[in-house]
Amino acid sequence: MKRWIKWLVVLGVLAGGVRAATGPAIEYWRNRNQPQWRYADVQEGDIISVVNATGKVRPVRKITVGSFVSGPIDTSVRMVGFNEEVQKGQVLCKIDPRIYKANLDRDEATLKSRQAEVRRADAQLQQSRRDLDRAIKLREEDKSFIAQAEMDKFYFSVLSFEAQKGLAEASVKVAESQLAFSEAQMEYCEIRAPETGMIIDRKIEPGQTLAAQFQTPELFIIAPNIRERVDLLASVDESEIGLIREANAKQLPVSFTVDAYPDVLFVGKIEEVRMNATTTQNVVTYPVIVSSPNPDFKLLPDMTASISFEVDERRGILKIPNSALRFYPNPKQVRPEDRPLVEGVVEGTDEEGKEVKSERSLSADERAKGRRKRNLRHVWITDGRLLRAVAVETGLSDSQHTELVSGDLKPGMPLVIGLQIPGMSGS
Repeated sequence: MKRWIKWLVVLGVLAGGVRAATGPAIEYWRNRNQPQWRYADVQEGDIISVVNATGKVRPVRKITVGSFVSGPIDTSVRMVGFNEEVQKGQVLCKIDPRIYKANLDRDEATLKSRQAEVRRADAQLQQSRRDLDRAIKLREEDKSFIAQAEMDKFYFSVLSFEAQKGLAEASVKVAESQLAFSEAQMEYCEIRAPETGMIIDRKIEPGQTLAAQFQTPELFIIAPNIRERVDLLASVDESEIGLIREANAKQLPVSFTVDAYPDVLFVGKIEEVRMNATTTQNVVTYPVIVSSPNPDFKLLPDMTASISFEVDERRGILKIPNSALRFYPNPKQVRPEDRPLVEGVVEGTDEEGKEVKSERSLSADERAKGRRKRNLRHVWITDGRLLRAVAVETGLSDSQHTELVSGDLKPGMPLVIGLQIPGMSGS
């Protein structure tokens, strides 16, 4: 009996020794296999939310200069070139005026001829009136001197010459209008700039012949005040146009870059949100006009711009790294009470076991409430060897951080954002 007791004591001592020896080894291996996490801290600061879009640089206005008359371009007059700045009233080019000058000379001669006919008709009218006056006086002395038939001739002669004078005066007006038309055509031979601006396109060459009988040909395109301001025509998705309209009401700034100057940040403002939507492959977009100063003339027509519309901002708030919101741990790395958050639920039910309906079957009110709940999220912090979930309510986001509306987090608190990759230093 005593021998068995001795053996038990020996075995107990040996077991204690083995346990004492293997305990540090087990702890060592636990620490060695413990996941090495990467962290990002909760910060205090500002968040500026933006909507990104692409657009094209456009002049504020484009004036198309055409020709009312036809004919070859007069090569004796200098034609303005591309990118040339012109003043209002400046001659851009000239159409050969010889045909129109001949018409003008003809109409001037016609007018003089019609005016001479008026003077002749007036002289004949005056003569007939005097003849009538003399006949009346003679008849007053003695009715037998002039018969009534002769008196009728005098009367109707006056009426005839009055009509001839009226016809001649009408002919003068016709000749004057024809002359004015010819003078206008002569003036139209000189193509002048309607406003001060820059020639951004020229569609004719010296010596080219214009035919304006059926359609007004386009000769030049002028962009007024392109050095002072340009517009950007952006296409914004229908899901974001509400944010753009709110930003327009608040007069929030717009920033953009162009490929020609990738290091230069340009600024502008929203001028107009237009309603003429465009649908392309079931995607609805709305045009938004952004104005920007152009003092250095770096922004040229049809440049592609990458635009960021500032739609909202938060100042002096707590913000969570977006990488912490995107992180989902392995259930084995999470403490037991939080594992349902990452283990998932039965398909078709939520975390509480309630049936989840398809969004198409929900009412508008249910869809709105469901979307508002999307701001209820979880982030993860270390709790001993495991991870613990912290419920948070999020708000405004930018490309790196999201506003913390509510949640048990403090500035500087490290949040788990992923596993440590060998060779990468943790944040």
